[in-house]
Amino acid sequence: MTQSSPWPQLDGIAYGGDYNPEQWPVETWHEDVALMREAGVNLVSVGIFSWGLIETAEGVFDFSWMDELLDLLHANGIHVDLGTPTASPPAWFFANHPDARVVTRDGTTMGFGSRGMASHSAPAYREASVRIATELARRYATHPAVVMWHVHNEYGVPVGEDYSPHAVAAWRLWLRERYGSLDALNAAWGTAFWGQHYGEWEHVGAPAAAPSVVNPAQRLDFARFTDHQLRACFIAERDAIRQYADQPITTNFMANQSQTTDLWAWGREVDIVSDDHYLWAPDREGEIGLAIAADLSRSVGGGKPWILMEHSTSAVNWQPQNVAKRPGEMARNSLTHLGRGADAILFFQWRASRSGAEKFHSAMLPHAGTDSRVFREVTALGSDLAALAEVRGSRVRADAAILWDFESFWAQDLEWRPSDLLDHDERVRAYYTQLWRDGITVDFALPGHDLSGYSLVLAPAQYLLTTRDAANLTAYVAGGGTLVVSYFSAVVDENDAVHEGGYLAPLGEALGVRVEEFLPLREGDVAAIDLDDERLTIDQWSEDLRVDGAEVLARYVGGPADGAPAVTRNTHGAGVGWYVSTRPDAAGLAAILTRVYADAGLTPAGLPAGLERVTRHGRDADYVVLVNHSDAAVAAPVAGTDLLTGTASDDETVVAAGGVAVVRTPPTRGGGR
Repeated sequence: MTQSSPWPQLDGIAYGGDYNPEQWPVETWHEDVALMREAGVNLVSVGIFSWGLIETAEGVFDFSWMDELLDLLHANGIHVDLGTPTASPPAWFFANHPDARVVTRDGTTMGFGSRGMASHSAPAYREASVRIATELARRYATHPAVVMWHVHNEYGVPVGEDYSPHAVAAWRLWLRERYGSLDALNAAWGTAFWGQHYGEWEHVGAPAAAPSVVNPAQRLDFARFTDHQLRACFIAERDAIRQYADQPITTNFMANQSQTTDLWAWGREVDIVSDDHYLWAPDREGEIGLAIAADLSRSVGGGKPWILMEHSTSAVNWQPQNVAKRPGEMARNSLTHLGRGADAILFFQWRASRSGAEKFHSAMLPHAGTDSRVFREVTALGSDLAALAEVRGSRVRADAAILWDFESFWAQDLEWRPSDLLDHDERVRAYYTQLWRDGITVDFALPGHDLSGYSLVLAPAQYLLTTRDAANLTAYVAGGGTLVVSYFSAVVDENDAVHEGGYLAPLGEALGVRVEEFLPLREGDVAAIDLDDERLTIDQWSEDLRVDGAEVLARYVGGPADGAPAVTRNTHGAGVGWYVSTRPDAAGLAAILTRVYADAGLTPAGLPAGLERVTRHGRDADYVVLVNHSDAAVAAPVAGTDLLTGTASDDETVVAAGGVAVVRTPPTRGGGR
């Protein structure tokens, strides 16, 4: 059966969240649906953790309560995203199949009573998952409430890697398919080091805990294997559903908050990308992390509208300090996701749980009930989203791309790197933050993607770079693009082996420079670079550069690289390649990027401090989303009609302190990607 539509059959923006009525008596269900209608809810996700209540014993099913629930929701005009409950197998499953438990890297077998407890390689788990997905689809594929399917929950969270006997057996099969021969495996893993040569496939084990550091190429491959096994579980359930159902099928990612899965590969398997995003309490600029998650979700979906499957109305319960959202913050968060391409705004969860591990997690209907700030804001947001229905289907266009490569991140995070302070997330965020402040919209991309539509491409943390992808980046520059590469990039190939020719060698043609030696600073030390007589502070990292045609724009002042080149610019073909060999502070990075923008033909938006701006482009209109994260009203030079207030302006839009405006403007053509 083929999928009929890439988007659930809904009017307007989808609004709602996870609904777990199995935790409540039936009379509460009727109260819930009435309050959902009051709040503007039109979509709920159900069944995600209800395996034991649907399949009450192996092969024995009870659908009576689900039948009643779906009929009730449909009668009240509330659509359903129907989940497969395979993230939490029931007690009978582990009693019948104790060998299907996850084993950790140190050999601990995981017990029952949580989630993510089953080995993704265990045949019994695969069989049981497909069975319940099949039975759910067989029964509910034509139910009028069901508009979408939701497989599993947050793959790879909380358990990603599994070292059980089932996983080790599957690992060997995966390696045979990947390498074909032991000779090829030994070459890829560099097993001549420390006498690790393999002569029999049966001797190849998983990279479990060992007396010292385990072969990094082996560990990188095990991360790839884990991602493959998780994705195979999803595909098996998806295909079982597709035998009966033609609604779109998704699973909820965790974008930039969990890196167990390679979302570029997953994005090709789902009908719609959906993401769960939660603010991290210690982050005092959580809006920037939120924007990264939204842009990454849109990017792995190829730019199409996507679903915010979960976020919180206020505090969560699983962080060391669970900070409540301030008044208005929930709406700002929600509409930022919408501005960056989400056509569905959903929460975890509808009604706060009285029992269990997440009873202190906020909800749309909190423990305080309807007479609460949170519920009033939930209802107001539902009204606002109804007013924004025409935004649905419009697209975001970006002028710049930042490289985001999960395999490179997996490799960089392994042990014994030149400095424990190296942090790919920190570097990506540093570069992204400056573009965010400058009002330049960003896509994320892989180094092997077609990048020709972007004026600017940045590689803040591309430790692993294949020669093929390096050739693609070099061609991008030759074709007229502007490329910025940060330190500790293009160091190793796909097997975590240093490139022939040394560090940065594959990008030598594009950048006109090579790295002779890494020169990390001691923790806490600072130095500087001089850029056009402007002294900029740097810390943590420097490099001994050898220039091969590039122009030196900045040199080190102090530190182990004193007097050596620090920032270079190289003309290659019709474009320019920049190399930044150190970690400047925020002011220093801003100064460098100002010069980069000139090469790329980009102009900062000149926004007031704290004002976020992103535009969605439609066929008949553009929609400029302005989010004010400051405590004072600000004016933006945007003329049009604010869909949230109905106010029209011929010159500028005033956004209240902590407020949001969504301004309809005439459509623009071209530009960006």
